Amino acid sequence: MILIITFICCENFLVQRTKRKLNIYNLQEDLVHMAMNIYNTQEKALVSQGKTHSLQGGMMEEEKELDKKTNILKKSVQETEQDIQVLEDLQYEYDSKRKPSEGQIESQTMCHTTKESQHEEIATGQMFTDLHIKREMVMKETAYALTLAEQIQLTLISEELPEWKKRQQMACIGGPHNTCLKQLQSWFSVLAECLQQIRQQLKKVHELVQKFTYNNDPLTLGKSQLDDQALALFKNLVLNSLVVEGQPFMPLYRRRPLVIRKGVQFCVKIRLLVKLPELNSQPKVKISIDKCTKFFLLGTVNKVMTLDESSGCLAADFRHLTAREMRPSNRSKEFSLNMFEELHLITCDTQLILPELCIDLSITCLPVVMLVRGWQLSAWGSILWYNMLCSEPHNLLFFLNPPPVKWGQLSKVLSWQFSSATKRALNSEQLRTLADKVLGREAQGNPEGLIHWNTFYKVSAESGDSFWQWIYEHLDLTEKYVSNIWNDGYIMGFLSKESEKALLSEKLPGTFLLRFSENSRCGGIIITWVDRSKDGGEPVVHSTNSYTRRDLNNISLPNIIRDYTVTDGEKDPVNPLVYLYPDIPRDVAFGRYYTSASDNVGGINEDQIQDGTTACQ
Repeated sequence: MILIITFICCENFLVQRTKRKLNIYNLQEDLVHMAMNIYNTQEKALVSQGKTHSLQGGMMEEEKELDKKTNILKKSVQETEQDIQVLEDLQYEYDSKRKPSEGQIESQTMCHTTKESQHEEIATGQMFTDLHIKREMVMKETAYALTLAEQIQLTLISEELPEWKKRQQMACIGGPHNTCLKQLQSWFSVLAECLQQIRQQLKKVHELVQKFTYNNDPLTLGKSQLDDQALALFKNLVLNSLVVEGQPFMPLYRRRPLVIRKGVQFCVKIRLLVKLPELNSQPKVKISIDKCTKFFLLGTVNKVMTLDESSGCLAADFRHLTAREMRPSNRSKEFSLNMFEELHLITCDTQLILPELCIDLSITCLPVVMLVRGWQLSAWGSILWYNMLCSEPHNLLFFLNPPPVKWGQLSKVLSWQFSSATKRALNSEQLRTLADKVLGREAQGNPEGLIHWNTFYKVSAESGDSFWQWIYEHLDLTEKYVSNIWNDGYIMGFLSKESEKALLSEKLPGTFLLRFSENSRCGGIIITWVDRSKDGGEPVVHSTNSYTRRDLNNISLPNIIRDYTVTDGEKDPVNPLVYLYPDIPRDVAFGRYYTSASDNVGGINEDQIQDGTTACQ
């Protein structure tokens, strides 16, 4: 018993001597400082060794920094893993040295020790010193890794993910389709892998403590705090990793998402950005529509998340959903919203069950408009206005007091409607025509000019139509009937009669152009050409009646242009359309689109032409 007490006293002496030698300071207060030193050292090492991730020249500086930090995090976690392995070996070796020393002490008297035993004691003490240093290093490296992981997660959740959601929101209303999830998924997955690895490393640390510990053991200082931090970071990452990859849309109207018609199938796709082997447990997802509504969903509303072949992540693709209306009831008169201004939420809920962890996840789609009747154009106008001005997915009462939009923002979205439906956006001249119409010419197309919801959407008592209806009718006609020559740039589109006359006045007789009708009810194409007066004086501009979808259902616009004729008294009918503005021969421009031989039947007499005006312009 005396010998054992002697050994314990020797060991305590070694511990105290090690403390004095190392001048140990409080570990918890030094973690952040140590973390930043390690980060700077490793960053310089990665740059000098040329191991930074290869990046495209156009990548934003923030993305470059995020890539660099994730690479450093992976390297740090790997080094900590190696250090823990070294620590395990060192602790095993120290245990093997310590136990024989106990036997030697028992066999010797307290006053007579050999030189060999003294050397053994010194070697054991040095080994304990090395063990203490390594234990301290492991904890500091773990603290550093969690500090860096927290920085990366903050950037992902507060910056990168919201930016992706905003890009998706703009893509839904015709904007650029820069919504690839590959890079975001890579960052989320790397961070999740590192956090899980850190949690496993902390478990190994706990096992080492159970085998051997001592007073002020670095492995016990702040470990519980690190455990809690690692778990909280991992849970928060997973909670934010569920996204709506494909917003609700009807397959027949793929370019008009977020508008759902009662009884028509629509689709939704969700995806988990975190890719981990332990997540392949096929969680079940339930999709539902907001409870405070008169609609409910039919079809496969419960689905199992499976591995998506393209991304390798868990995903659920709802392809056969339909919305039905509940039994009619007395609708509340509390809110004065019409059907096209009512917004509804579609939500997906699931639960991830991991070892020692269960996480409930929920994601809400962008608000949708449910159509029971009426035109899709009205609902699509609501979708445009909401997504231009609101990023809050739960603001269902947005249209009780919708804010105005600046012309600079609205003009970009209106141009997107044409570029997404065809291959050609609206140019500056067309947008200026629209600005003059909605803001007035005195505004001179001011991008800061404000357009109110009622001005954009509501039907005018004077004209019987709305600004948005006028644009949509021409968009729809362009997409369905004249997209080929629109893409060629042969239709000038939105052009005022004053601008039309100014363009043609200096051109050769027979020069013509194509523009949209200024009458919103028609939604048609007008052909205007220039001629000279009979005395050879001032140029005279003539315009046809508007060619609407009814006309274009029977004959294509290129054929109309080819076969168009007018008569002048006793002269034979002639085609006055010779050069497409500015100077392209008619058949050169449209010849490839002609579909039948010209028979010159159905020519228009001159008395049907009105100088500068028509029945529907």
